[in-house]
Amino acid sequence: MTFGALLLIAVGVSADAFAVALTKGVHMRRFNPRHALIIALTFGAFQAVMPLIGWLLASQFARYIIGVDHWIAFGLLFLIGSKMIWEAITGGGGNAPDSDQLQVRALLLLALATSIDALAVGITFAFIDVSILPAVALIGLTTAVFAFAGVVVGRRVGARLGRPAEIVGGLVLIGIGTRILLDHLGVW
Repeated sequence: MTFGALLLIAVGVSADAFAVALTKGVHMRRFNPRHALIIALTFGAFQAVMPLIGWLLASQFARYIIGVDHWIAFGLLFLIGSKMIWEAITGGGGNAPDSDQLQVRALLLLALATSIDALAVGITFAFIDVSILPAVALIGLTTAVFAFAGVVVGRRVGARLGRPAEIVGGLVLIGIGTRILLDHLGVW
């Protein structure tokens, strides 16, 4: 898999974290760089660990499903991308009251919830040619940067970019899944 494709995946799975960080920024009374950094590092760490876990689990079973691996990768990325788009269109949270407090438990739950997509992406990595450690490092770093930017933008601009970012992220994941499928079918 090329660096460009990996970067697109990293951006795609970062969209949820960006949107959540955006809402965290919107609800800050004043910008706190320390809180923004904690949010960014937490989301980045979860987004890096989850694909590694998915890859480890799927690697154990790869030899049994090698003939349909491209369909699995396409299906997972299509479902994840569609879910992201659906959630962006139908709306969700973001109604939290303004606060300068950083609640660790809530942050950890949000990081876990937004990284489930990355777990599924890690499963697809077991079926394609991916060097896993650089891939998860790129995903974690990209997510951390996007989450930090989300807090900053959220604080300054508001939550207007949250839904479009999730939609773009979902479309990117569907596009990558389609490319994997077409590549393995010899169409691409």
